[in-house]
Amino acid sequence: MLAFAKGHGTLNDFVCFSDPEGRLQLTDDQLRYLCDRRAGIGGDGTLRAVRARHVPGYERYGDTWFMDYRNADASIAEMCGNGLRVFLRHLLEEHLIDGQPVDIATRAGLLHGEFLPDGEIRISMGRPTIAEAQVRVTAGGRAFAAAVVDVGNPHAAVVLAPGELDGIDLDHEPGYPHEVYPNRANVEFIEPVGPHHVRMRVWERGVGETFSCGTGTVATALAAAASVGECEGRWRVDPPGGSLWVDLTPHQAYLTGPAVIVARGKVKL
Repeated sequence: MLAFAKGHGTLNDFVCFSDPEGRLQLTDDQLRYLCDRRAGIGGDGTLRAVRARHVPGYERYGDTWFMDYRNADASIAEMCGNGLRVFLRHLLEEHLIDGQPVDIATRAGLLHGEFLPDGEIRISMGRPTIAEAQVRVTAGGRAFAAAVVDVGNPHAAVVLAPGELDGIDLDHEPGYPHEVYPNRANVEFIEPVGPHHVRMRVWERGVGETFSCGTGTVATALAAAASVGECEGRWRVDPPGGSLWVDLTPHQAYLTGPAVIVARGKVKL
């Protein structure tokens, strides 16, 4: 039996479990089972809390908590912004951290999190980058120009005209140049709402269209800012699952939003 917690950040949901000493070696089939919304618990991915010294390649971080994130299809992802906030909430409610600002090891590097007085969580997201050249993305038989954004994982971000977002067909994975994205891409479609305020929809690699994506929110903010000739500032980003805030600075991006644990239990693997 595996003890688990189920949580979400703006409806981007995850199955969390703790494995401090790195003794759990779940198979890909077991991870997919946990994320199965009919046969298992259900989630966009899994979050394993393990000490970094037990993760090959990250031993240098010692006893720092490592977020071992897997997509719903069990594929490895470098980073997940909503997942990191849920991960922090899980650690706090399991009394594995004390609520003070804390560093977390991820496949995108060491990131920082803090619990805000209003109950939301603010996390550092590294320094996202945007390429000078754009790529071509296709969806529903239409072609779009997309910004190539790196938030520790790969993104293609399309800025639309007002009123276009709801008509985008995301029943299937968008097309994009695989020579640019050899490990596949997350694809965002972005609609301006007002000054420093956008809506977005996202196709997450290994999952499909989701209600929210933390790294996709940061990619969205950076692409939206670049489209109006900016590179810094605070942006409100509204995925279907809620609202998030992205602060773009010269050296770091920060993501602020909610994260809640909604259930705990045990599951037979």
